[in-house]
Amino acid sequence: MENDISLDLPSGSAPRATKARVDEARSAGDFAEAVLAGLTRTPRSIPCRFFYDARGSELFEEITKLEEYYPTRTETALLEAYGSEIAELAGPGRMIIEFGSGSSRKTSLLLSALGEVPAYIPIDIAAESLKEAAEWLSGQHDWLTIVPLIADFTTTRALPQVARGKRRLGFFSGSTIGNLTHDEARAFLVNAARLLGKGSTFLVGVDLKKPASMLLPAYNDAQGVTAAFNLNLLTRINRELEGTFDLTRFGHDAVWNAEAGRIEIYLVSLARQSVRVLGRAFSFATGERIHTENSHKYTVAEFQDLARAGGWHPVKAWTDPDNLFSLHLLRLD
Repeated sequence: MENDISLDLPSGSAPRATKARVDEARSAGDFAEAVLAGLTRTPRSIPCRFFYDARGSELFEEITKLEEYYPTRTETALLEAYGSEIAELAGPGRMIIEFGSGSSRKTSLLLSALGEVPAYIPIDIAAESLKEAAEWLSGQHDWLTIVPLIADFTTTRALPQVARGKRRLGFFSGSTIGNLTHDEARAFLVNAARLLGKGSTFLVGVDLKKPASMLLPAYNDAQGVTAAFNLNLLTRINRELEGTFDLTRFGHDAVWNAEAGRIEIYLVSLARQSVRVLGRAFSFATGERIHTENSHKYTVAEFQDLARAGGWHPVKAWTDPDNLFSLHLLRLD
């Protein structure tokens, strides 16, 4: 059977060619607005979702293969080890709704464990990455109907028609939920409950709390790939927003905030300097920072409490022998 792959757009969307141009313009406008606002505020910050241009996505794939970066290989091992149990507890015949599909390699493991499913709907704002991931996945599962949905997975309220009347399993891997503040994560879980509906299940990957000596190398690797990933944000600003950042005058820094339970990522000015973005000037003191990412860590109990606050009932959690990472199956009664 030949795969069915079609891009789906939120209800009320324009035809695809027109919508693609509208999305591109809106995306560029969102980037400009976020960067200008982020450089104006104190302390300065730019949302981590803007890391993922084409080069940023390539660099992140490199990060997932680094010896220091344990989350991807540990979550993959959990899916390989417990996929059958996850499938049994989730229940048969469920359509998969994935929030932020990434490369879809882990999705392939979940699909293999579940067997034939009615359809797979990955949700992401990055249309090109979404299409590439869907095409790769279709080559691994030639029976699969794939309907990518171009939308912000944190706020979208509607699924494609193919989801109507189907039992649903949500999938949110990679501990991406850790990029959200606790309030944002709770709001995301509430919205996911609205989107997936009563009787749905939800599989969420969550990074666990551990000593800073283990956490920090994962975000400051010896090869400097994470630093290049962080600095690529400035390259993107230079290319798309007429920026004048000199990358040799900024550095990468990752710190553990024990009180907040999170890794914090920063770009650090290495000198007193001035840069321009879209014609506006911004001055930096030596050591001044731009906050670019959070990565919250949880204990199993902490995340289960968060899930309950978002309206979900924890079914079971799986962890690796070293307690590095966890997979949580949730149910909406």
